Amino acid sequence: MFEEFDALSFDCYGTLIDWEAGIAAVLGPWGRAVRPELTDEDLLLAYADEEARVERENPTALYPEVLADAFRATGAKLGIPVADADAERLGSSVPEWPAFPDSAEALRRLSTRFKLIVLSNIDKASFAGSNARLGVEFDRVITAEEVGSYKPAQKNFDALKDYTDREGLTLLHVAQSLFHDHVPGRRAGLRGVWINRRHDRPGWGATPDPGQDVTPDWTFTSMAEFADAAVPRPAPVS
Repeated sequence: MFEEFDALSFDCYGTLIDWEAGIAAVLGPWGRAVRPELTDEDLLLAYADEEARVERENPTALYPEVLADAFRATGAKLGIPVADADAERLGSSVPEWPAFPDSAEALRRLSTRFKLIVLSNIDKASFAGSNARLGVEFDRVITAEEVGSYKPAQKNFDALKDYTDREGLTLLHVAQSLFHDHVPGRRAGLRGVWINRRHDRPGWGATPDPGQDVTPDWTFTSMAEFADAAVPRPAPVS
């Protein structure tokens, strides 16, 4: 099915790392201490547009700063004070965010067939903690810190294409976020795989509404399902 491609680029947070669980682990106790009726989903929805706005307005800020500023803005939106310690806790929490249970094994299998690239809204130091949870060595990691902007900015996808063009790679982009990845990826001429991690839940969660229709080339509900399609397991010997 994917024979024409020799490289895969990944969004990390939301696709490989469960960023909603990581963010909710900080926002949940903070929000419910004042308003017990707030669910994790309520808080993620309130947070999503604030992070995207901070990234758009401060494209060279490091991701821990983005997290802290977006947390403060979410508090202002909800009328709940955010202490500096709370904001710093979210900003420093990325290395603690869990990998999805299928990510490491799927990446290991995919690495036997494809070069693996990361294109992520992250800084190098924070990604190092996440990479340890994923258990593979990526062939290239392109961060927002390196590029000086955050997806969905086209500059990030230009950096990705510059690398794959230099290396002579035929690329397939794999991501959960329609907003951050599939809309701008399609604009950049990339073919894409949607890992629809939220297939069993309504709404967009921590990811903003994409604001327009986009139909990825392939859709799977997990990395494991994608790996089974891209690198089929050998048939059992009878």
